[in-house]
Amino acid sequence: MADEIIINLPPPLHKVSASIEEAMLRLKSVRRYVNMRLDINAFSQLLWAAQGVKPPIGKRTAPSAGGTYPLEVYAVIGNVEDITRGIYKYDIEHHKLKKIFDGDFRHALSAAALGQQSIVQASFSLVFTAVFERTTAKYGKRGIMYVHMEAGHAAQNVGLQAVALGLGTVVIGAFDDSEVAGVIGLPPEEKPLYIIPVGKPAE
Repeated sequence: MADEIIINLPPPLHKVSASIEEAMLRLKSVRRYVNMRLDINAFSQLLWAAQGVKPPIGKRTAPSAGGTYPLEVYAVIGNVEDITRGIYKYDIEHHKLKKIFDGDFRHALSAAALGQQSIVQASFSLVFTAVFERTTAKYGKRGIMYVHMEAGHAAQNVGLQAVALGLGTVVIGAFDDSEVAGVIGLPPEEKPLYIIPVGKPAE
């Protein structure tokens, strides 16, 4: 376990040059990446796209049933400018990172995801988790469906933002839940939903 290290991220941009139509047209699953260091501004932008807070109202970039916000976001970093390799949790409210573990965990995360090599090649992977009780406490069993809907919205945000930045992603749902939880060090109430590798496309 690393000592508590907090990393301030560059502020996200609220306007990019690519149109939403162009981003949707170019969006596709990318599973092979160039070995390159990712710009920290692009990394920051992608975290904000996933679950960032929108000023001035304080709502997030993805809709949430009843504003219950069950999602949490982790970054498994292998090659990002100015950030050492490790596992980090995204501090959504303050747009910061908190280090959880030191080291390169891409191979371990890949093994937990049935050996998918896109995770190893990516500059980093986002891992979406959910605390289902935040939503089911209000909506009962139907809240489970709402949580999955929200994860889909957030994942699409990441994909579109990546395209706008000239990057590639693929959404991964094939993994062993308990193994992913072990790699990330999740508390019992958090369940993994998605792994999203991000990198410069090699294809």
